[in-house]
Amino acid sequence: MGSATFDASIAGIRSVWGPLSDEVISGCKRHLENLLKAPVTEEWLAGLHDEAPANKELYRDPEHGFVLLAHTEPAGLFRPPHDHGRGWVMYAVQRGEIEMRTYARIDEPDGSVRLVRRDSTLLRPGQVQVYLPGDIHDTRCMVGPALLYRFTERDLKKEDKVEHRVARFVAQNGVWTLGAP
Repeated sequence: MGSATFDASIAGIRSVWGPLSDEVISGCKRHLENLLKAPVTEEWLAGLHDEAPANKELYRDPEHGFVLLAHTEPAGLFRPPHDHGRGWVMYAVQRGEIEMRTYARIDEPDGSVRLVRRDSTLLRPGQVQVYLPGDIHDTRCMVGPALLYRFTERDLKKEDKVEHRVARFVAQNGVWTLGAP
């Protein structure tokens, strides 16, 4: 994948990497914001605009395990509420607009689970949003096609499909509730 901006951003993330902390989050966020400033004339970014992949792995760190993915989403695409298990994630919008809503999980006395919407944020090009372990959110592409990067602290496919640690929620009678594992 290489380019000056891409390589500098990955090197910057590697330089601040460590256990989850304020410094790691702010450093990774800063380097993703720099990645968002890459000119579309850089070959890797021009290729993403031309290819418009639904999901493409851009980088997987062999030492630290973090993963950078690119997603192209059409206007209206909605991803229901979910968390990322033990992992943390950053979404960075390169093109388009993505609405991201956050939720609190309410465990009812009868053992059922429901969500209460906490907030809604509209991410525009150049902006990065952080979700820590256990944070519940959904996404909706408001202006598309959107190109966003998803930076994950670990391989979320393994977290989800192998270790079954990702929580997904479904709407039942107008209420978001915990889906089947």
